Amino acid sequence: MTLRDEALKLHRENRGKLEIVGKVPLRDKKDLTLAYTPGVAEACKEIAADPDKAYEYTFKGNVIGVVSDG
Repeated sequence: MTLRDEALKLHRENRGKLEIVGKVPLRDKKDLTLAYTPGVAEACKEIAADPDKAYEYTFKGNVIGVVSDG
C-alpha cells in the first residue's frame, strides 16, 4: 500500500484526527449532579464572586483556538 493510500485510509476510517473526550467520568446520577446541575452552580457562584477563579474551575487558560482557511 502506498503512503497516499495509507493516508487516505486513515482519514476515511477515522473521519478526522481529533476527538473531544470528557475529563470527568459520569458513572451514575451523583457524578452527573456534581459535574452539572446543581453542582455546577457552586463553581459559578465562586467565579461570580472572584472572576480569577475561572482559571481554577474552568478550562480557561488551558485551551487555544486555531483558525485556518486551509
